[in-house]
Amino acid sequence: MKTLALATAAALSVALPALAQDKPETLVTILTAAEPQTQLMAMVLAANAAQQGVAQHILLCGPAADIALKDAPETATAPQPPRDMSPQGLMRKIMEGPQNTVEVCAIYLPGKGADQTALIDGVGVADPQAMAGAMLSPTAQITSY
Repeated sequence: MKTLALATAAALSVALPALAQDKPETLVTILTAAEPQTQLMAMVLAANAAQQGVAQHILLCGPAADIALKDAPETATAPQPPRDMSPQGLMRKIMEGPQNTVEVCAIYLPGKGADQTALIDGVGVADPQAMAGAMLSPTAQITSY
């Protein structure tokens, strides 16, 4: 009986700290998917996390970075059901949050032969060292689409 009590106490001492953890301070979302529905769902989840008080750091790479362009493709700006929201439209709403950051990968613009003027206002170009630091932060949670 003593062994069972000790085993239970040991299990609880390991499990309770994990259960008591607070939500992360920052959600790092890495979005590379070309599909507009995937892009929008990534923004929906980021927006919901922001509403719960979690800062957003969104990194757009590859075809997903096109949603950050002033001259974005129609797939990035066309409204989608059920709420007639577009990936770019919801991304812009997320950017209004005081702790939220949206950036494109450092190699995205040079790969397109463009510069930062091609991006909508408020979108930056990620510094690889700073982005790696954000991803390694013990207070961050990473999602990738």
